[in-house]
Amino acid sequence: MAAEAAVEVAKIGLSNAALAYVGGGLAIGIGAMGGAIGIGNIFGKAIESAARQPEALPLVQRLMFIGFALVEAQVLYALLVAFILVFK
Repeated sequence: MAAEAAVEVAKIGLSNAALAYVGGGLAIGIGAMGGAIGIGNIFGKAIESAARQPEALPLVQRLMFIGFALVEAQVLYALLVAFILVFK
């Protein structure tokens, strides 16, 4: 039975575990890249708006941190998906 499974894996070339590792790596890689771009945009625009209108800084900071938390949550969900794929 195990020999037949090994022959099937050899024919295909990749096992399900190998594909899970690739999927986990892609999940966290793309998720972290998207999060980095999002956080960069959030803080860049916050600095730009604070420089243009300094009296609006408290509102801008509050919205900036809410946006940061939402973007960071997306990265943590990507990490969770990667862990599920690798350790399941």
